[in-house]
Amino acid sequence: MHEFTNYNLNIMQNAILLHNKHWNNTAYNVSIKRNLLQKLLKFHKTKEIQIITGLRRSGKSSLLKLYINELIKTVNPKSILFINFDDPNYFELYNKPQNIYTVIETAERLTQTKIEYLFLDEIQAVVAWEKYIKSVYDAEKFKKICITGSNSKLLLGNYSSLLSGRYIINQMFPLSLDEILKHHNYSDTLSILQNKAKVFNIIENCLKSGSFPEIILKTDEQIKHEILSNYYDSILIKDCIVNKNIRDSKSFKELSFFIFNNLSALYSYNSLSKATSINDISIKEYINAMQEAFMIYEIPQFSYKIKTQIKSKRKLYTIDNGLINAISLNFSPNKGKLFENFIFSELTKYGYNEIYLYNDKKECDFIVIKDKKIFAIQACYEINISNREREIGGLLYVRSKIKIHESIIVTVSQSEIIDKNISIIPVYELFQKLEQIK
Repeated sequence: MHEFTNYNLNIMQNAILLHNKHWNNTAYNVSIKRNLLQKLLKFHKTKEIQIITGLRRSGKSSLLKLYINELIKTVNPKSILFINFDDPNYFELYNKPQNIYTVIETAERLTQTKIEYLFLDEIQAVVAWEKYIKSVYDAEKFKKICITGSNSKLLLGNYSSLLSGRYIINQMFPLSLDEILKHHNYSDTLSILQNKAKVFNIIENCLKSGSFPEIILKTDEQIKHEILSNYYDSILIKDCIVNKNIRDSKSFKELSFFIFNNLSALYSYNSLSKATSINDISIKEYINAMQEAFMIYEIPQFSYKIKTQIKSKRKLYTIDNGLINAISLNFSPNKGKLFENFIFSELTKYGYNEIYLYNDKKECDFIVIKDKKIFAIQACYEINISNREREIGGLLYVRSKIKIHESIIVTVSQSEIIDKNISIIPVYELFQKLEQIK
C-alpha cells in the first residue's frame, strides 16, 4: 500500500467503485447477449484462466459483465472484482503489475469481503502482467481469473511461457449476423422468413455500418459514423502505433487508409510499396501491427504447395465493415466488395480459420477448409444476368482443379439449386448449410 500516495489511493478507490456496481447486487444492463458466454460458463468451475482476446470495442468488457451477471446469482457479488485497465486512473499499475495487489487489498477493505473472482479487462496495458497472474494462479488465491486483451500476441511476449498450460483462450469478435438476428428475436428460419424485409434491412445496415455492439443499438447515421471513426482512430493509435512503438505514424496511417480503401484487392508488398511510396520492410511491419490488433486479416492463394502460397499475391479483409465506411473515400460504396468482406468476417466469426482465395484463370472468392472438407464459396450480393455465368463458372473451374466437397454462392436473399454440388443461398442460411453438409 505504501507505494501510493493518499491522493492516488483516493483516485483508485473511486475507479474501483465506478467499475464494480455489481457489489450492490445489481445486474449490469447489457442489451445484446453473446454466444461466447455459454463457453465461458461451461469452463467456469475449471481452475484454468479464461483469456478473451479480440478487436477493441468488440464487446469483451460487456461479455465479462454478462459473466458477472450469471455469477452474482450464486455467489457473493462483493467477492467479484472487475478492473478496467483502459481507465487512466489505474496508470500506476501499468509499469508495476505488483500494484494490482494494492487494488485487491483496497477492494477487500471497501467490501470487507475476500475477493475470489478476478476480472482484468484490457490487461495488455500492464507490463509483464503474466508474472503477477502466474503468482496468484499458482498460489490458488482466486477461484477464477478472467482476463481480456486487444492484441493477438497477448501470450507471445517475453513472459508468455510462464502461463503455459494454465489458460483457456477464446477470441471475441463484433456481433455475428446470428447474434444480431437473435437480438431482434429472429432466431429460426420461420421467424426470418416471416420478417424477410426487416432481416434484409439488418443485413444492409451490417454491410454499411458493421456490427460493433454499440453501433447495432444506434439508429442515427451521423452518430454511427462518428463512433466508427473514433473506433478506427483508437485501434490505430492505441493498439498499433503505441503498442508496436511505430515511429513514422504518418506513413502508417497512410498505408492503413490505402488498405481500407482497397480491401479484397490482390496485393503484394511490392505493389503496396509502389502505390504508397513506403518501403517493403515498413509495409510488412505495418500490416503485421494491424493484424495483431485484429484490425485486418490476410488470406493467401490456395495451393497444395507451400512455396506457391508464399509467392502468390494475397488479399486483405477487415473483421468489421464499419471500419471500411468510417474512412472510405468511396461515397457510393461497392456493395459487391462490402458483401464479400462481410462474408469473410462471418466465416471468421464462426471459427472457419483456414480461408484461402483462388485466382488462376478464373476466380473463387473463398476456399474454406473445415474438418478436412473443402468448400468453394462465392460472395455475390445479387445473382443477375450480368454476373451469373462468371460466378458459376468460377466454381465449376475450381471444381475441375480441386476436390471440392460443396460449392456455394452466398447472396443477400436469393435461393436456387444449380446442380447437386452447387447451390445459391441467402447469407442467413450459410452456416446452417455448412453444418448440414456431411
